[in-house]
Amino acid sequence: MIGGLFDSVFSTAVSLLFFLTVVATVMVVILDNRNPFKTLVWVLVLIFLPVVGLILYFFFGQDTRKEKLISKKGFERLSKYPMMEFQEQESFPISKLESHSVVRFFQRINNALPFEGNGMDICSDGYTMIQSLLKAIDRAKHHIHIQFYIFEDDAVGRLVRDALMDKAREGIEIRVLYDDVGCWKVPHAFYDEMREVGIETRSFLKVRFPRFTSKVNYRNHRKVVIIDGEIGFIGGMNIAERYLKGVSWGVWKDVMIRIEGKAVYGLQTSFLVDWYATDHSLITSSRYFPKMEDKGRSLIQIVTSDPVGKWKDIMQGLLLVIASARKYIYIQTPYLLPTESILVALKTAALAGVDVRIMIPERSDSRLVHWGTKSYLAELMEAGVKIYSYQKGFLHSKLVVSDDTLATVGSTNMDFRSFEHNFEVNAFMYDRISVLMLKDVFLSDQKDARLIQQKAWRVRPWSQKVKESIIRLLAPLL
Repeated sequence: MIGGLFDSVFSTAVSLLFFLTVVATVMVVILDNRNPFKTLVWVLVLIFLPVVGLILYFFFGQDTRKEKLISKKGFERLSKYPMMEFQEQESFPISKLESHSVVRFFQRINNALPFEGNGMDICSDGYTMIQSLLKAIDRAKHHIHIQFYIFEDDAVGRLVRDALMDKAREGIEIRVLYDDVGCWKVPHAFYDEMREVGIETRSFLKVRFPRFTSKVNYRNHRKVVIIDGEIGFIGGMNIAERYLKGVSWGVWKDVMIRIEGKAVYGLQTSFLVDWYATDHSLITSSRYFPKMEDKGRSLIQIVTSDPVGKWKDIMQGLLLVIASARKYIYIQTPYLLPTESILVALKTAALAGVDVRIMIPERSDSRLVHWGTKSYLAELMEAGVKIYSYQKGFLHSKLVVSDDTLATVGSTNMDFRSFEHNFEVNAFMYDRISVLMLKDVFLSDQKDARLIQQKAWRVRPWSQKVKESIIRLLAPLL
């Protein structure tokens, strides 16, 4: 009898403790003063699925504040480092730009400077990108900085790794930065081989117990390469075989651009900031920012965003781009889980008569995210937005083109994760030639896409609509 009483008291105590933990967590979420939609989602999950909710919040929901993860002071030091004065002298005066409001916005909140006289080539498939990258690596004379969210141990990953190791043996200075979560499945030996020949290799925000919970939600999604401070790559591609071979249902469609010229200063700055955050070594030598003559006619501004600062730089910039569109805005994104402000801006532009086109994949590499994406389509089409579904395979491109005056390519998806949690980087272009080249990419892909008809979309199965709507409630957590 005593044993039974003890079991009863113990069970009651555990239940009470669990209840108090859930209540305390709900209060923490409410007092954190987040976006009301995200707060409501967390509260509902914690109340109706308390066990699952606590686990999810423990791993993904804590807002530490993010400055504890990465030194805010370190970021400020790098944003004001000695080379900034040199870059400002070399940058393009924004008063000469028609789209100066976007450029000025990024310069004010992001310290992003526009540079003219760049050469720009488009790599719209994995073969072109890897060939161009390997050629640039082979010609490196001083240093190579390479950063990807995913750097796989497969045929393509080993090909790039071996090329880097060959250059390291020649005495070329090489730094490799990869995301710890993005490369979870990659064996340590893959990177150890690079370290053995002198390549400095680091993982961004290592995720290890017991501090797992404070870092797993903030990932470095950037894809940049800098060769000798003069040649750079930026876009949506990672180093993995699937970018060449595609997926079971077709090609892997993506966009990367190769830049030659002063805009590489922006890529170099982005990389060195991330390197400081990971390695705690401050690199500001002028040899990483060589003086250059004009290499072309492209006018480019490199813009970063992160979960550290007060503003959502790229998201807010895209809001300005959408609001400023007068004729058209074309968007390619693999994941469409827009924040409320982006959603309203897209619908408002379409209602104002702007030709708004959004291209998404017919099939995705993430079923849950794709269901969430579908939940937004009806209201967008009702406002007049044209939705295109890419048919040839998986569309992974992150591309925006507007009014023949502005285009952007980078790592940023149209979703909560990219806008609020990830470290991202985009190149914004303001010259007509570059913009029209990227517009042609969209229009060429549009030939392989199906325009979704609003009438047919309305009559899809009820069960599908319910499933999509439920997943949409979790959009801020995906």
